[in-house]
Amino acid sequence: MTTDTLKKYLSHDRNARIQVTSLGDSWQHGLGHQHYPAPVQTLLGELTAAAVLLAGNIKFDGSVVLQLQGNGPISLIVVECTASLAIRATAHLREDAAIGPEGSGLQDLLNPDGNGRFMVMLDPAKKQAGMPAYQGIVPLEGTSVAQVLESYMRHSEQLDTRMWLAADARHCAGLLLQRLPDEGGHEIASIEPCWPRFVQLADTLESNELLELDSDTLIHRLFWQEDLLAFDPQAVRWHCPCTRERVAQMLHSLGREEIESVLAEQSKIEVTCNFCGKPYLFDAVDCAQLYIDTPDTPPGNTTLH
Repeated sequence: MTTDTLKKYLSHDRNARIQVTSLGDSWQHGLGHQHYPAPVQTLLGELTAAAVLLAGNIKFDGSVVLQLQGNGPISLIVVECTASLAIRATAHLREDAAIGPEGSGLQDLLNPDGNGRFMVMLDPAKKQAGMPAYQGIVPLEGTSVAQVLESYMRHSEQLDTRMWLAADARHCAGLLLQRLPDEGGHEIASIEPCWPRFVQLADTLESNELLELDSDTLIHRLFWQEDLLAFDPQAVRWHCPCTRERVAQMLHSLGREEIESVLAEQSKIEVTCNFCGKPYLFDAVDCAQLYIDTPDTPPGNTTLH
């Protein structure tokens, strides 16, 4: 049984939602082909945990995409999590980026000029059904990934949301608290609402607890006096859809002339997946095969992800 899960709880007064995720195997699998400085790895892991927490609440077949973008040493961090909790994540560093093991804060690494952006996209899998993709873009505000998400949820979704996130080379994890509206969009009336107390309890949480404790132990340690409604856990897995066939389609779409030009310079073509880091090598024979007995239909998605 997988230990990488998303677990959901509801307060007894239905005033607050609690979600916790802890990723080990899937996170290490995702880092298997990617080698980032520790500060970049931390930001990527925190955004990954946040994506799992948010994707657990979408009501359609599709995915949540979170993106941090700016003009710092890190140009882009992007994470995708599907409704079935399949994740993939990547970060792009500028060629001249010099990030030490200690690094700097989120704003220094991504947003030194103050023009950075945070994007949330809800991407339905079946666009033909008439449901368009939703995209929200806001300034990159906050000194941590958690604060960026909280600011977005407060201003764009009008939902009181708190997040606690942590990541290292072995694990990434997160806790979400969300104040729930009633059906009419107003806060649920309660003689003694749980929300303020839950926030106070969760504020005692340390990063090492998030990373070292399993979800059940963590929830019990924080809310052992609370009457919580628990839901069945959901498994989280790393999944990158890249294949050699998809890479071949992408290369084919570049055209024979472009491919032969690259081969003339370096005798082979190596393509690395941006998400999982898996390398694909095509020599001259492989490239020649791209244009033998190719169908007349377009090659489909020509962008490697």
